[in-house]
Amino acid sequence: MANKKHKDEARPFKWKHAVGEIILWLVTWYSRYALSYRDLKEIAAERGFELDHSTIYRWVQEYAPKINKRIKPYLKMTSDSWKVDETYVKKKVCGIIYIELLISKEAL
Repeated sequence: MANKKHKDEARPFKWKHAVGEIILWLVTWYSRYALSYRDLKEIAAERGFELDHSTIYRWVQEYAPKINKRIKPYLKMTSDSWKVDETYVKKKVCGIIYIELLISKEAL
């Protein structure tokens, strides 16, 4: 059985060449928006950071689960049931047929 390398929870970015804020910024942007690793590499280059896309990939694999674990207690619970009460109404005005969508207040 292989020994796992001990990670210091108080200093998660120890031994990294980049500042922890930059790592968090890139991992958050990758997780939140539909950006590729190469897009993030270009965005970082515009801000003066020369990184490889594979470095960003490794950071996402390492830090995304940790970020998710830390923010999960602060997220609001949502229900999984949705009710929509809608009706379509056809109107004929001056030879043109309009279709309207009506949604009841209680459904919102």
